[in-house]
Amino acid sequence: MVVPNRDLPKRLPLLILRDKVLLPGSSMRIAVRDDASLRMIDSRLLRKDTLSSVIIGIVPRRSAKEDEESLLHAMGTGAVVVQVTGTNWPKPLYTLLVTGLCRFRIDKIVMEEPYLIAEVTQLDKPAEQEAEIRKNAELTTLAEEFRLYANELVDMLDGRVPFVSRFKDMLSGIPDGSLPDTLAAIVKASYLEKLEILNTVDLIERFKKSLNLLKRQKEGLKSSSPMKVEINRRVLKSGTPKRGGNMIVSRDHKRMGRSFDEDDDNDDEDDVEELERKIKSADLPEHAFKVAMKELKRLKKMPPQFPEHATSRNYLEWMIDLPWSKETKDKLDIPQARLDLDQDHYGLEKLKKRVIEYLAVRKLKNSLKGPILCFVGPPGVGKTSVGRSIANTLGREFQRISLGGICDQSDIRGHRRTYIGSMPGRILNALKTVGVKNPVILLDEVDKMGKSLHGDPAAALLEVLDPEQNWTFVDHYLNIPFDLSQVLFIATANTVSTIPPALLDRMELIMVPGYTQEEKVAISKRHLLPKQLKEHGLTAQDIDVPDNSLKAIISNYTREAGVRSLERKIGGVCRAVAVRVAEAARSASEKTKDSGKEESKEQEGTSSKADSTNTTAVTVTDRRAFLVTEKFLTDVLGPPAFESEVAQRLSTPGVAVGLAWTAMGGEIMFVEATRMGGEGKLTLTGQLGDVMKESAQLALSWLRSRSVEFFLTSEDGIDLLERTDVHIHFPAGAVGKDGPSAGVTIVTVLVSLFSGRCTRSDTAMTGEITLRGLVLPVGGIKEKVLAAHRAGLKRVILPRRNEKDLSELPDNVKDKMDFILANRVEDVLRAAFDDEFPGIPQAVSGKPLSSKL
Repeated sequence: MVVPNRDLPKRLPLLILRDKVLLPGSSMRIAVRDDASLRMIDSRLLRKDTLSSVIIGIVPRRSAKEDEESLLHAMGTGAVVVQVTGTNWPKPLYTLLVTGLCRFRIDKIVMEEPYLIAEVTQLDKPAEQEAEIRKNAELTTLAEEFRLYANELVDMLDGRVPFVSRFKDMLSGIPDGSLPDTLAAIVKASYLEKLEILNTVDLIERFKKSLNLLKRQKEGLKSSSPMKVEINRRVLKSGTPKRGGNMIVSRDHKRMGRSFDEDDDNDDEDDVEELERKIKSADLPEHAFKVAMKELKRLKKMPPQFPEHATSRNYLEWMIDLPWSKETKDKLDIPQARLDLDQDHYGLEKLKKRVIEYLAVRKLKNSLKGPILCFVGPPGVGKTSVGRSIANTLGREFQRISLGGICDQSDIRGHRRTYIGSMPGRILNALKTVGVKNPVILLDEVDKMGKSLHGDPAAALLEVLDPEQNWTFVDHYLNIPFDLSQVLFIATANTVSTIPPALLDRMELIMVPGYTQEEKVAISKRHLLPKQLKEHGLTAQDIDVPDNSLKAIISNYTREAGVRSLERKIGGVCRAVAVRVAEAARSASEKTKDSGKEESKEQEGTSSKADSTNTTAVTVTDRRAFLVTEKFLTDVLGPPAFESEVAQRLSTPGVAVGLAWTAMGGEIMFVEATRMGGEGKLTLTGQLGDVMKESAQLALSWLRSRSVEFFLTSEDGIDLLERTDVHIHFPAGAVGKDGPSAGVTIVTVLVSLFSGRCTRSDTAMTGEITLRGLVLPVGGIKEKVLAAHRAGLKRVILPRRNEKDLSELPDNVKDKMDFILANRVEDVLRAAFDDEFPGIPQAVSGKPLSSKL
C-alpha cells in the first residue's frame, strides 16, 4: 500500500496498545477485542474508503502493567491501517496490520463514546527530518555511524541467519531520519526502552539512544551461539520494504507485520497454545482427540489472515466446549421422587407412573439408555412444566428446544463447515449450554415442524430419537460421532396426526388429557392462586376465594382442557382485589392520622378519648381478607361467557349432542337436521371434511333401508326421501370438522327428525357405524367424556369395544356419569330416546302393531 507524504489530521481516533510500542517506520499486527475499538473499526475502517478513514492513533499505556484504559500515554504514533482481517462470528474479533507514520502529542480528548477521539499535534515529519540531517553536521555524523554499526550487525548475522542479503537491501533503502525508529523496533529492547525512544522528539537524542541499543545488540551477538541469535530472524524473510513517499512499510509475510521484538509474545501463538492445552485437558474420546489434534496441527500452519483460520479456531473451541465426558449423577430416591412429582403437579397419574418406572429400572440396572417420551395433549395441561419437574426430580440439567415452525434440517443436524457462518444444530447447542452429556432435553411442539427445500427436520430427528442409533449421532458441523444415548429426550405435541409415522414409531406416547372440574379446583388452590397472589403483591390474608367461586370461574368463564385461561381469569380477580386492598390501606392510613391528631389535643373529655381508642382499634383490625363472591366475579369478569345450552338446544326434534376430539381437548358438538320439500337431496354444512361427509351419507343410507322397521314410513314402499330434502348442519361453521366418530350422532339426529321426537337432554354420544348397523370403536374417549362432564351431561353412549378406555377416567367422573355401551345402532337409539324408540312402536302410532316375526 502506498501512503502519500501528508500531515496527520487534527483529530484522530485512538487505539490503545497494551504491552507494546509502535514506532514510526515499523509495522505491527494488533489483535482488537475491546468494545470501543471494535466500534471504531466498524465505523471508521469497514464503511469508508477515504485515506483519512484509515489513519488512526496508536497510543501505549503509561505502564505496561496498568489495566485502566484512562491511563493513556501522552504521546503516540500516527499509523496507517494496511489490512483488516477477522470475523463477526461467533463474536467480533479483528486483527489490524498497521504501519507507523510519525509521532504526535495528545492535546485533548474530545470524545469518549462510542470510541476515543483526540485532538493531536504532529511532532515530526519525514521530509523535515531529512532536510535537518543534511544541514546539521552532527546529525550527518550520527547517521553514518549508525549505518556502520547496522551493517556490522548484519555481517555478524551472515552464516547464522538465512536471507541476510534481503536484510541488507532493506537497510539500504531506509532513509536516514527513519533509522533510529526502525532499528529500535527490530533489535531486542524492553517495553520501557521502546517507550523512551517514542518519547524522544529531538532527532539527535533519538540517534544516540538507538545507537546504544544497537551496540548492545552487537555485543550480545558476539557472546551468543549461532543457534541463539537475539535478532528476530523472520524480519530477514520479509524482503525489501515497500517505499511510499518517505514511509517505510516493512512486512512479515509469515506473521503479518508482527513486532520484531522477541519479548512481545504473539497473541495468535498464545491462543493456539492455549487451545492445545484445553484440548489435552478436555478428556475427549479417542476418535475426537485425534480429529482435534489434526485440526490443531493444521491451524498452526495457517496464517491468521486466512479466512479458514477463524473457521478452524471456532471448530476447535466447539470441540472443547462440548461435554464429551461430563455428566451429573442421578437422584435415585424413588419415594422422594414420587413426593416431588406429587407436589409439583396434581393428577397426571399415568405420566408420573412412567417416570417412577424409569427411575426404578435405572436404580436396579445402573445404566439405561434414555427413553424417548412424548407427551400428547391439549395446550395448558402442563406438558412443558412436567419436563422441567422431571429434570429436577432426577437432579439433571434441563434444556428446552422449541421446534415449532422450523423447516430446515440444519437446525437439527447443523451446517457443514464449508458454508459461511456454519454452526452445529440445536441438539449440540443445547448440550454445550448445559455442559453435561446426560441432561433432560425437552423437544417442544414436535408436531409443528414444517418441510422446505432445505430438507425435512422431522427426518433429521429420526437418528436423534432412536435409542439404537443416537449413541453415534453425527452433526454435520462436527462430522464425528457424539453419544446422545444418556440424554433423556421428552417431546411434546398437541396431536399425533401431523407427526410422520417413522418419527412417531421412535417415541413412547403418553397421553396427557384435560382436567376435570375437581382437578382444576385443586390445581387452582395449590398452584395457580398462590402464583397469582405473589405476582400481584397480595398475601393469603388479603383475599379469600371459596370453592364455589373457583367452580364458578371454571364453569362460567372457561371451557378448556388445560388451565391457562383459568390462570388468566384468576389473575384478573387478583388485580381487582389489589385495587381494593390498596384503597383500603390508604383509607386506613388516613384514619390513623386523624385519630392521632385527636389524641394529641388537650382538654379532651374521657368519652372523647374512649371514642378515639375505639376508632383506632377498628382501623388496625379493619384489614381482613376480601371475600370473592359470584357477584364480584360478575363485576370483574363480566357476565358468564359459557352457560348450559344443552336443554335449550334439545327442546326440538332433529338435534343431538355428539362428542369430538380436537388438539385443544374434547368438545361437545351439536348436530342439527331439518327437512323440506324437494327431490331427495342431502345438504351438509359446517365446514366438514370428507370423512364426516361420508359418515352422513352412510347414516342416511342405513336409515332409509330401515325406515319401515322403525315406523318412519308406511309399508307401501314409499322412500324416506321421496319429495323431501334433508339439511344436516354442524354449528360453528368457521371451525373445520372431520373424523370418524359422528356416525351414531347423525343417525340419532335423522331418527329424531323423521319421528318428531326429541332426544334426551342429558345424553351425548360418539361412535362410527357400518352399513350393517354395527357401532365401531373410536379414539379420544377420555377427552370426550371429560368434555361431556364439563358441559354438565350425565349420560354418554359409547361403543362396546371402547369399554376398556373407561379405566383411564378419574373415579369422581365415573361416579357422576352413566355410560351406555352399544354394539348396534338400535342400542344407541334406545338409550338416546329413553327406551321409547324404536323398542315400543306404540310411541309412534298410538296403537299396538303386530310384529312381522
